[in-house]
Amino acid sequence: MKADAFWAWYQAGRPPFFVATLIPLSLGAAIAWRAGHWNPNLWFLVLLASFLVHLATNLSNDYFEFLSGADDGDSLGGSRVLHEGKITTVQLGRAIVLLYSVAFVLGIWIVAASAVWWLALIMLFSFASSLFYTAPPVRYGYHGLGELFVGINMGPVMVVGTCAALTGQFLPRALWASIPIGLLVASILFYQSLPDMDCDKAVGKYTLAVRLGRAKALWGLRGFLVGGLASVVILALAGAVHPFALLALGGIPQIIKIDRMVRATQDWRDLHERGGAVRFFYLLVGLILLLSVMLFG
Repeated sequence: MKADAFWAWYQAGRPPFFVATLIPLSLGAAIAWRAGHWNPNLWFLVLLASFLVHLATNLSNDYFEFLSGADDGDSLGGSRVLHEGKITTVQLGRAIVLLYSVAFVLGIWIVAASAVWWLALIMLFSFASSLFYTAPPVRYGYHGLGELFVGINMGPVMVVGTCAALTGQFLPRALWASIPIGLLVASILFYQSLPDMDCDKAVGKYTLAVRLGRAKALWGLRGFLVGGLASVVILALAGAVHPFALLALGGIPQIIKIDRMVRATQDWRDLHERGGAVRFFYLLVGLILLLSVMLFG
């Protein structure tokens, strides 16, 4: 593969966002490990299948947004590889089919190896919600449901699913620990939708931010960030996670920084290049939660 082609696919895949997948998978594995279950081979399969679905999601979003014209004009969404002519729709379509197919086979393997048959239902839900975020006829991302489904998939589905695959059972603790993860991943998606509010509304894409409007959208972002952090505190006080997790309160200055940044930005399109602040906050809280499980159970 030529260097230009490699970087084109790298751009399409958007690897910086893969941290959203790595944290919940690692948390689920840590809970399983603490419960006395560890299978590195199965863990690798779960990792591989999950990253393939994440990659397929990014590519399919580009594909269907391009075909519908939703990311034409001044839109900042997506990777822009199709608009820039770096990859064709045929190439992208083939890659999407290949990725979902391989992930599906791996999913069958994981279900068979773990003997947790209800995992198949979770996987089917994950596959469907991954594809139909922007794919017709559902396109739930156009109806303000993106954060809900992404939060469920990146939170409970990944944490509980990974833990169940490795332990062979459902552990309630995995479900509780997944709540802050789901909320904070949703905050990433919500933030990324802010710069494109006007463009999205113009093409009939009514994201949650568009439905809230500019004034309330800021409160929506605050709700996701504060809610994610507050849920960690509640879990620690309730004994669902070790008090070590309260170190996540050290992320409060980052919330304040994000809030000030958004309020100080007149043209929200300028927020597009500053999303690293939200991803950093998610990574900070996620790693502290992960360490609390690994170090103290």
